[in-house]
Amino acid sequence: MRKNHYFNPGSGVMILIAIALIVSACGSGSGKEQAPIVRDTTITAQNAYNNLFFDSLRLEKAIASDSSLWQFDEKLRRFYAGRNYQFAWFDTSGMAEQAYNFRNLWTASASDLQDSLLLNEPLTATVDSLHQPGLTPPSSDSGIFRTEIALTRQFFLYAEKNFTGKENLDMAELEWFIPRKKIQAVELLDSLIATKGKDIARIAPVSKQYYLLEEYLKKYYQLEKETGWPEIVAEQKKFSPGDSSSTISAIKHRLSFLGDYADPDSSGYFNNALTEAVKNYQHRHGITEDGIIGPQFLRRLNAPINDRIRQILINMERLRWAPREPETDYLLVNIPEYRLHVYEDGQLSFDMDVVVGKAQHGTVIFTGSLKYIVFSPYWNIPPGILANEILPAVQRNPGYLAKHNMEVVSGKTVVPPGSINWGKYTARTFPYMIRQKPGDNNSLGRVKFLFPNNYNIYFHDTPAKSLFGESRRDFSHGCIRLSEPVKFAEHLLRNDTSWTSEKISEFMKADKEKYVTLKKEIPVFIGYFTAWVDKDGKLNFREDVYGHDKKLEEKLFGSSPK
Repeated sequence: MRKNHYFNPGSGVMILIAIALIVSACGSGSGKEQAPIVRDTTITAQNAYNNLFFDSLRLEKAIASDSSLWQFDEKLRRFYAGRNYQFAWFDTSGMAEQAYNFRNLWTASASDLQDSLLLNEPLTATVDSLHQPGLTPPSSDSGIFRTEIALTRQFFLYAEKNFTGKENLDMAELEWFIPRKKIQAVELLDSLIATKGKDIARIAPVSKQYYLLEEYLKKYYQLEKETGWPEIVAEQKKFSPGDSSSTISAIKHRLSFLGDYADPDSSGYFNNALTEAVKNYQHRHGITEDGIIGPQFLRRLNAPINDRIRQILINMERLRWAPREPETDYLLVNIPEYRLHVYEDGQLSFDMDVVVGKAQHGTVIFTGSLKYIVFSPYWNIPPGILANEILPAVQRNPGYLAKHNMEVVSGKTVVPPGSINWGKYTARTFPYMIRQKPGDNNSLGRVKFLFPNNYNIYFHDTPAKSLFGESRRDFSHGCIRLSEPVKFAEHLLRNDTSWTSEKISEFMKADKEKYVTLKKEIPVFIGYFTAWVDKDGKLNFREDVYGHDKKLEEKLFGSSPK
């Protein structure tokens, strides 16, 4: 066996197999059956890009003697076996370009996330010392091998911190039912090496939104250092254009730091530029855009900067769980934003206001596939509403069903309400179904859109149009009401020439239910993000309407800030 960094293809194979079996059984601790690790023997000294290899047994010895490698032992074996134990971060001329590019990547990320574990100052110093023009370390230098393995471990740690999120979270407890994405860290590292570590955003399995939030995270850390973020105390409840106050001057300064106010005037006079700045801030925070400085506006403006930093970090964590944006058609509802975003070929086509579930009937965070449009739908009363609202109402007033255009059915048979002894039944023993017939006052409106799921959640029209004028729109029992259902139906059927606007209107006004099966299913994502960057590049914040941020904050940081 040659005792240097160069690989001898015939050496140590039986010893390697024995040690690999022992260490894999003891070190990985996953309890899951792993796919076999395949060594790519087609890579040889003759066709390798750098002709710098190490003996396979050397990796097993390193893993066995260094507990910091145990967390990623299986990935280390898989990565190097796939390279036939060719070095990734060094070549025969010294440290490769990708090593220093990756050094910049992980140190920047450690700074952005304020993660000292990811920073790894000793490894950073080692890379800096080796990254010198003309420095060609001798192949016998054991420090080069240790640095090689340390860099690979550092990448797997970097990928975990940036692309998969905190492990061992109970997703059901956090009420997040979108399956967490799985990343192939070994394949991702191969891609990083191939691109010399120059464009991680292109190959990273996270959405563009993640990097947009990361850029704002840097800005907010800088704001925290520069401003101290003192509370702005107002001497009156409301300020309008034309008012003068020292409070107005402080608000101009604050909005200037946040990028909403660009006017050089910092006086205490409420000018037109401040009106527009206030509206811009209100838009970014999802509150009424009236340009007036009132209690709600000041409460948000005074939110501690550290709270906003945490809010960004919480939403970056969620983005690590979520899949990367599809490049196909898809639908995204952001619950705290009360908006549906419609994407075509991966690009935003349009969006609309929605109404989501009340806190006690919260809309579930999950994913599905839109399959059906139902024109002039019946509304089949859900068990909870039947028990808490409908049955008590009928027992008080036998005319309730007729007044609300409802009927009782058994299978497909309509049952006369007068034939039922209503006082005899509870919700559990009631043997029939109650449904509301199609019509203008039907609670589902004139159309619904189904993406079958276990939560009985779907999109639908509503006769209660006035609710879309509210800035906070959590009013439903869990389903999602659309402000523009006709536009949505026309979009879904746009490629079917048999469905004209006139035909859609006709079926929406019918007195008979009509099911339409889409020719192509569309992915639906019901998400929960209280911080994001919009299509205009502006940072948005929303209230934690269901308390999900608070739960995740405790998991990430241990407690909420005082």
